[in-house]
Amino acid sequence: MTIPLHDLKGLLPDQLRQIATDLGEPSYRGDQLFEWLHVHQARDLDGMTNLPARFRQVLAEAGAQMPGLELLESSASDTGKAVKFLFDLGQGENGQGLGQVEAVLIIDGDRRTACLSSQVGCALDCKFCATAQMGFVRNLHAGQIVEQLHRLHQEAQRRGERLTNIVMMGMGEPLDNYDPTVDAIRLMILPEALRLSSRKITLSTAGQVDLIKKFQREDLHVNLAISLNATENKTRGDIMPINKKYPIEDLMDCLKNYPLKPSRRFTFEYVMLKGINDQNEDAKRLAKLLHGIPCKVNLIPFNKFSSSEYESPSEEQIHTFHQ
Repeated sequence: MTIPLHDLKGLLPDQLRQIATDLGEPSYRGDQLFEWLHVHQARDLDGMTNLPARFRQVLAEAGAQMPGLELLESSASDTGKAVKFLFDLGQGENGQGLGQVEAVLIIDGDRRTACLSSQVGCALDCKFCATAQMGFVRNLHAGQIVEQLHRLHQEAQRRGERLTNIVMMGMGEPLDNYDPTVDAIRLMILPEALRLSSRKITLSTAGQVDLIKKFQREDLHVNLAISLNATENKTRGDIMPINKKYPIEDLMDCLKNYPLKPSRRFTFEYVMLKGINDQNEDAKRLAKLLHGIPCKVNLIPFNKFSSSEYESPSEEQIHTFHQ
């Protein structure tokens, strides 16, 4: 067996077909397995009733697993425009807990967006980010990323709604967990599953230039959101250490050469920090910096957390900056 079985839900259809034939079954058993995993969103082998019991038993004996997520709690925001889900990853072979991740269902008009995590914690140490205070704990398997999507899809269905968009903007830097993130996105856009268009999926990155260049060769054509947050290297380096490896000039050059599909554009995320990056001069530099790049800018007032030294600008200053 050359294909690892610890993450069935993270495997592509051709890999599941190969597993079936390796275990002495016809290849279409792999397609049936895929349907159970991603259409019926099964969480164990026992309920896959059109698979021969022998095949299910052999899969189990070979170590086939579907990394599950235990819902610890869900809570709606005060505005009712978001529902946050806290999932537990369970225990590892040594009996120690694997950590917890958050996913969010965002309600915006007719849109229902699943905001998914790619890691437990994050290694990039962005100073304004609550997740960064955890440090890096572990990467998620592709199946654990997809499982978040399934659980939010089920919540949307329970509300009589359907998911319309996906954003990889939860915990972690998606491109630092490269292969599982790419595999998860491939699974999301397969027509045999949720039938989501690549136009409806956005991956957020802090600006890993080498990995952005690698990602553009994957032929996935999802949207990119860049966590920018400053207009010159000194300030960006202070609040985002990744800028010391990939300064703004290198990042902008990379994006100017990125093969965007027609009518597509980048999103630049700009977390506004009082007295740090919110002055009129910053706004003018931002407009100049992004000139010629197809894009939109998402201004995000800083959301204070207990261990943070930063504050959000006043509503008046945010409006002035926007204008």
